[in-house]
Amino acid sequence: MTGTLLVFQFILAAILTVAVMLQKSSSIGLGAYSGSNESLFGAKGPAGFMAKFTFVIGFVFVINTLALGYFYNQDKKVSVAEDIKVEKPLIPTAPATPKAPEAPKAPSAPANK
Repeated sequence: MTGTLLVFQFILAAILTVAVMLQKSSSIGLGAYSGSNESLFGAKGPAGFMAKFTFVIGFVFVINTLALGYFYNQDKKVSVAEDIKVEKPLIPTAPATPKAPEAPKAPSAPANK
């Protein structure tokens, strides 16, 4: 499933790129953000076929991206770390019952003769 969506994603990216490149530029540099009637899509909004086509392809591209991310994560639920096989422990184990250190013996009194 993810393979099919990935191929479809590449096709959509190519179509979207061509659709954007074929559109007529309606602005001169940063003049598109000045608030004039010819900014972005013009005074009438996205009336042209290419603008609508680009919007639809862009929307399908975003939906496909979300679907691709969802299905990829569903396929890869298993962590790579779970597949690692450890044959011997890396950290040496402590003895089962630790011995307490012996208390020092008190000195004995000298014997009286």
